[in-house]
Amino acid sequence: MKKMILVLAGTMLFSVSCNQSGLRKEAGPTAQFDAATDLEVRRLMQQGVEYDERQRQARAIAVVFAKRTTPERAHKLAALCYLKTLGTDLMPLDLAEIALSETGSLGFNAKAVSPKGALGVWQLMPYRAASHGYRPEEMQDDEKCAEAAVRELYSKLDMANGDLVRAKKLYCGVGPEADAYEIKRRRYRREILRELEPSLPVRAQELRIEVEQAS
Repeated sequence: MKKMILVLAGTMLFSVSCNQSGLRKEAGPTAQFDAATDLEVRRLMQQGVEYDERQRQARAIAVVFAKRTTPERAHKLAALCYLKTLGTDLMPLDLAEIALSETGSLGFNAKAVSPKGALGVWQLMPYRAASHGYRPEEMQDDEKCAEAAVRELYSKLDMANGDLVRAKKLYCGVGPEADAYEIKRRRYRREILRELEPSLPVRAQELRIEVEQAS
């Protein structure tokens, strides 16, 4: 079921014409979600979460990711950012900017290993992956790495007393390295927000404030 939903989400993203990037010039048929996904979407909408906003974020993420990897991989990872944040307080953008900060410069290499030993697209340390129920080698699996990243971000959110901005900084750690990471993360966030602003009137004011704060 998970893999089927991932395929459907990827198809959904591919079906959208990305005029900003020129990735696809013609829109294909829109994929239909299965019943489980439809129920999840309805539940989120009842909670006041804009489904269309999540979808637009995923499309903008795919455009930004495609500047650093193949269109196919960009859409796959954007779909994961969308799917793995469903049912959480996080948005696709939150997961995407971490991926950009961690391995965007490496083309989102699933086999990336940092000098300290962090693994995968979202760069989980082996002991942190294990704390969330994953084997270190599973961090080469993009889907499992994304799941672990969401759990890791939630653990940092607890440490930050609910402050999401601080939690993202703690995702990297503390000290000068984390300070540099935060600057980089904000830069990537601005890049995604620039793709979002023209097509996201629902949150235009909020996005403008975020851009100003990140400047």
